Amino acid sequence: MPFSNAISNFRTPFKQNKWLITFIIFFIAVWISTLVGTTDIKNWFMENTLVVIFLTFLIWQYKKHQFSDLSYLLICIYLCLHVYGSKYTYAENPFGFWLQDVFHAKRNFYDRIVHFSFGFLLAYPMRELFLNYLKFPAWVAWLLPIEITMSVSAFYELIEWWVADVFFPSQGDAYLGTQGDIWDAQKDIFLAFSGAILATTIVSVLKKVFKVYAK
Repeated sequence: MPFSNAISNFRTPFKQNKWLITFIIFFIAVWISTLVGTTDIKNWFMENTLVVIFLTFLIWQYKKHQFSDLSYLLICIYLCLHVYGSKYTYAENPFGFWLQDVFHAKRNFYDRIVHFSFGFLLAYPMRELFLNYLKFPAWVAWLLPIEITMSVSAFYELIEWWVADVFFPSQGDAYLGTQGDIWDAQKDIFLAFSGAILATTIVSVLKKVFKVYAK
């Protein structure tokens, strides 16, 4: 079976898509656990605002635009990483502290992981959207995910600053997770940008190696 057919499951009725149902159940379980065990409820609600908006869009568009199972898996992983960060705040994430101890780092790097994952895990779903649904040319579908990742990352940093400064000034440091780094926003944008480039490069190589469709 061609690689493209093996990972795709377009126009499948929701009840018949067992993989998607599995991803949803797993994410909901993770999401609930982050709310139950959160150490900062205000930060949790701030961090999950965009999650609710994003999930609402996916549900609203499901009948019209379905992604492949691979894309839904990547989206699920990214959302789980994000909501896990909201449980403790990014700057105080336990897994980040563990990495900090292992690598003798000066800061908790969990936020860096999530920003990199934004580009690395979501570039493929974006490419799929542009290529299969919007019918953009192949070269545009390769380029746009990288450009959009960088643009959205920059815009998100502005939104973070605005929300923290205007609505939750007392929660600003926890929400932004800068940890004293004045270049935190720029580094986050660069990591997301790098993740998108790496993801598109890997997909391109796999297509050539496994001789899948040329788009």
